[in-house]
Amino acid sequence: LKSCYTRDVLDPERLIQCPYNKHHRIRACRFPYHLVKCRKSYPNIAKELATCPFNARHLVPRADLNDHITKCSDKGFIEQDVGNQSSGFQRDQPNAVSTWQAPPCDEDWEAGEERPHLTHLCLLLGSVLQLCL
Repeated sequence: LKSCYTRDVLDPERLIQCPYNKHHRIRACRFPYHLVKCRKSYPNIAKELATCPFNARHLVPRADLNDHITKCSDKGFIEQDVGNQSSGFQRDQPNAVSTWQAPPCDEDWEAGEERPHLTHLCLLLGSVLQLCL
């Protein structure tokens, strides 16, 4: 039963009711974009709704936010992730120090040496610029 529920929740084609207008039913894959659009279209309703800290797609009346937070289905995922990080579950990465060094630079940018190949380019660009003016 749980695997069927999980597939249904993850189905990008399932329909979700818009919190701003109960007549709007939007495909899950388009829902975040729809929320942005409806938030602009219904600013008075948007002021009355609060965003769940565990899932930005959950918009609930401000008065019900605390109740939603205690029952939110996504709360477990966040708590599990935080627990894993605090218990040192993170991937073990070797503490390798990079031994890379930049190659020596043969150019002296302060010397201002002439570049004959650039002189021809400047002459060409100069004549083109004169034609354009």
